[in-house]
Amino acid sequence: MSSNPKSPASVDLARRAFLGSSALSLGSIALSSMMARRGLAATLGLDDGARSFKVGNATAKRVILIFAAGGLSQIDLFDEKPLLGKRRGEELPDSVRKGQRITGVTEKQGALPVVGSCFKFKSYGKSGLRLSELFRHMGEFADDMCLVKSFQTDHVLHEAAMSILFTGSMQLGRPSWGSWASYALGSENKDLPEFVVMLSGSRDGGSPPHPRMWHNGFLQGRYQGCQFRGGKDPVFFINNPNGVDEKSRRRIIDSVKELNEIEAAASGDPDTTTRVQAYEMAARMQTSVPELADLSKEPADVLEQYGAEPGKESFANHCLLARRLAERGVRFIQIMDGGWDHHYNIPVILKKKMEEADKPISALLRDLKDRGMLEDTLVIFCGEFGRTSYCEGPLSFASYGRDHQQLSGGMLLIGGGFRGGFAYGETDEWGWDVVKDPVHVHDAQATVLRALGLDHLRLVTRFQGRDFRLTDVGGNVIKPLLA
Repeated sequence: MSSNPKSPASVDLARRAFLGSSALSLGSIALSSMMARRGLAATLGLDDGARSFKVGNATAKRVILIFAAGGLSQIDLFDEKPLLGKRRGEELPDSVRKGQRITGVTEKQGALPVVGSCFKFKSYGKSGLRLSELFRHMGEFADDMCLVKSFQTDHVLHEAAMSILFTGSMQLGRPSWGSWASYALGSENKDLPEFVVMLSGSRDGGSPPHPRMWHNGFLQGRYQGCQFRGGKDPVFFINNPNGVDEKSRRRIIDSVKELNEIEAAASGDPDTTTRVQAYEMAARMQTSVPELADLSKEPADVLEQYGAEPGKESFANHCLLARRLAERGVRFIQIMDGGWDHHYNIPVILKKKMEEADKPISALLRDLKDRGMLEDTLVIFCGEFGRTSYCEGPLSFASYGRDHQQLSGGMLLIGGGFRGGFAYGETDEWGWDVVKDPVHVHDAQATVLRALGLDHLRLVTRFQGRDFRLTDVGGNVIKPLLA
């Protein structure tokens, strides 16, 4: 061997010595860091073996979130504003707006003429809850409804506001609300996923929900929302391919499982374990899903109440399927209904959408109540934000539209331990901004998690050196909303 310190052999030895000592040093650092994280996790009760997210007795076991993609017009549905009718066509005063942000569309239109609702409001139930006449069927459940009239979010554009509602942040890659819930609560039915998503309504326009609204983010893949649909094949890719019988399919799954288990033992990669679980879940769903999705087994009077038609994909079918999923132990059910982005012709379009939604949601509430499930099932009806009290586009006696409004909106929370026949929060007489008891989207998330028996401050996981939670760095439990 050469004695020349700069010879290739000497350089190679030096490199090996450096890498060896560095590996030990880096390994020590990694071990210390890992132990520190485990210490923090133990302190917070977040160890994989003993995750302690719970804060008390849960009033809800599951959530059915009915999302009106595009933004509900609270002025026409939840928040009665007589002044807007009296001052119709007048400019929204600068003293009311206070220079707060509006979209570029209505900023360019110049004038901001206010417009009241063309729909009448009335008192419903013993509580006298004031709602629009469009709640023709759902109004029967006014005494079960907790109405938030002061819902606020951080952004005036669809994608960003949806992302905040479903993931707690505008940043990409965060786990969704349903993923957090299923991660914390686990499964009640080994043959079905904890988190199911169904899409209905129009996908056109500026408000189609993106799949990241039900993504698992950096949580394990098993917590991603599983999309169900109507028709012959309710779940993609669970049926055997043509020419493959049950025995052959079982042999393939068992062989793939063995290979994945070998890989998991060698690499410790959690994604490998997730693949094993996914194959097994798919195999079990081949039996459980066809029976679950067969709405023809429902009595004729139940189908009529929902307006459901077996074999078709519709909002009504999804509401009925939501009940069937809930009674089988699915934790988080998300119905994403498009077509609520009403920038024009609200008197016609909103009325049509409510006619499509009102009857099935009412049937779902009645079904849950009759089965004794509404007391521990939380049904949420909301959009990503509200709509403006001023008109977008031409204002006429027969037509008007409303732009996006992040400062004030409405949300209904029904069952699951929330106060019934109760309205919370107030907006100013122009319906522009909240003047009493605001409920930020993070507050709503924290309160729903509390109803599930979870502490939003402890429902934390570490990713890339930082602790993350659904409510980001905000959120307060709004105790008056809970019974």
